[in-house]
Amino acid sequence: MLAVVLPALLLSGIGPYDRLTWWLEVAPVLIAVPVLLATYRRFPLTPLLYGLIALHALILMYGGHYTYARTPLGFWIQDLFDLARNHYDRIGHVAQGFVPAIAAREVLLRRSPLGPRGWLPFLVVCVCMAISVTYEFVEWWTALLAGGAAEDFLATQGDVWDTQWDMFLATCGAITALAVLSPLHDRQLARVRHP
Repeated sequence: MLAVVLPALLLSGIGPYDRLTWWLEVAPVLIAVPVLLATYRRFPLTPLLYGLIALHALILMYGGHYTYARTPLGFWIQDLFDLARNHYDRIGHVAQGFVPAIAAREVLLRRSPLGPRGWLPFLVVCVCMAISVTYEFVEWWTALLAGGAAEDFLATQGDVWDTQWDMFLATCGAITALAVLSPLHDRQLARVRHP
């Protein structure tokens, strides 16, 4: 997956629309890649989770290159569904819940006494909501520090409910990931070495 993510990271950094926005959007990738490399032998993840992390990295880098409000894919979706705005940031926020849901599920199943039923789904969704809220705080603090320069990072596009939509969509992403991917995830977890 590194063979896809690292070249994509380099390409996304070539002539981005706004360099500050690019750095802010790809920062999670720049943090995650070294962490995943450092923990690969001690705590290998399931192929499903590695694939989801790679997909999320691509979403972040694409949005970072163009800014979320200016992605060609978002404009295509806007035109296709006759929407009032570019909704690529909505895709990013669904992924912000979808991918961490499987990551939180995997860590909790492997490192806690929780089983796949009971409290696990609730706690996983809570973790994803906390991640989403924290990200919204980062956007808020960035806007306070950078003023108008943060507009591309915020990508609100005049939507006064953008923050609430972002958190709602991350929550929906988390619930969807659990509903759709838990059986596959359980099969892969059974084959992963549990340190």
